[in-house]
Amino acid sequence: MSSTSSKAASSEVTETRFLTRLLDEGYGPGAWHGADLKAALADVSPELAFWRPSPERHNIAEVALHHAYCARSMRGQLSGVAPQAFVLEGEDWFNLPDSSRLSWTQVQAVVETEQRRLVAIIADLGAGRIQSKLSDAERFNLVLGITCHAVYHAGQIQLLKRVHSA
Repeated sequence: MSSTSSKAASSEVTETRFLTRLLDEGYGPGAWHGADLKAALADVSPELAFWRPSPERHNIAEVALHHAYCARSMRGQLSGVAPQAFVLEGEDWFNLPDSSRLSWTQVQAVVETEQRRLVAIIADLGAGRIQSKLSDAERFNLVLGITCHAVYHAGQIQLLKRVHSA
């Protein structure tokens, strides 16, 4: 292997590790700033997941499924391949007044699956198994965006838990 290709491979490994670490900071495990999204969702009961602070506000199940949908969309943007159909028809925000459409366990599984798939896309890009039409900066911006999105919603969930217990 030439020195140039060795440096390029090393750079790709570094970028993959960095982007994966960035995703972990928002979703989990163990963000330094407090509860990451996975930690925020971990102790939510089914009752709490579908509780609304007021009729026009989202519940935790809706926030979680919204993040899963965004992670799925991010995979498509990074890979240039349209992701498979989402668990529910529609886009972005889904009305989940109770567990009749999806149980809380199912919502949690969708969130976990979509996050794992997003991390796998980053690994596939880094290993050259798939190619992205996006620049390094565009990929970074997308990963940073979904990380900030996860942190934002983790904070919302933590607040909803506090309001519910007050």
